[in-house]
Amino acid sequence: MRVFVIYHDQQHYAILSKSKLAEGLMKIFGILALTPSSVWRSSHNHHHKHNSKLRGSDIGSFPIMTKDQFVQSGRGRRFSYLFVRHPVTILFGYVFMFLFGMCLNPFLNHPTRHFDCLVSLLVHGAIAAALLYFGGWPALLLTLVIPFFITYAVATYFFYAQHNFPGVSYDVQGGWTYEKAAMESSSFMRTGPVMSWFTGNISYHHIHHLNARIPFYRLPEVIRATPELQNPKSTSLNPLDVLRCLRLKVWDVEEQQMIGVRGL
Repeated sequence: MRVFVIYHDQQHYAILSKSKLAEGLMKIFGILALTPSSVWRSSHNHHHKHNSKLRGSDIGSFPIMTKDQFVQSGRGRRFSYLFVRHPVTILFGYVFMFLFGMCLNPFLNHPTRHFDCLVSLLVHGAIAAALLYFGGWPALLLTLVIPFFITYAVATYFFYAQHNFPGVSYDVQGGWTYEKAAMESSSFMRTGPVMSWFTGNISYHHIHHLNARIPFYRLPEVIRATPELQNPKSTSLNPLDVLRCLRLKVWDVEEQQMIGVRGL
């Protein structure tokens, strides 16, 4: 997770922006981490440019439907939408978000543009086969499957809770501004110092959306020096806060808030 944060910032050109060696190493890491650079950089940059828009915000993030859109949709579309946002899907982020979402689907849609996605899948499969052959099921589970499962379950929830939390704001494109989207639609995740270190201060997500070129290690410095940033909308990893976030499903335009399926 710590190296992934370095990868994330390098892909934003926040660190090591002129280093060809770093670019090469990070591309290799992206392949090993099931986040190939061709997909990550394009989808993540799109996410930053379209965060909190009701249209176009699903690339690089979780899809958002309004209450009316959900009610008027067919059963198949409702199922697909709720499936992507379901807690079990988030728990199995290793499979659904990374193996399928970041590798298989992009390659099938654009094989030439996202050839590194195929490389990532083949490398991952080769590592799994080697572990199984030389060490059996215990080696495969303990050194690949379980670590990836835990890491990407946490990562997927972080991706989710950064823009799906009580108090989040979504807007139509006509009233959208970059600064408003950063402050009103990006959460500050309250964590302890240990989790902050492992996640590279990913909790300061509202500041990251204001300026993605700020390195992760300087985000706490920015919030200390800027009073306007010190009262952001927040959530935490408290089980009750996690449950509150996971219950949110659709955007109620009239109430200007996210609601759960019971609100439908």
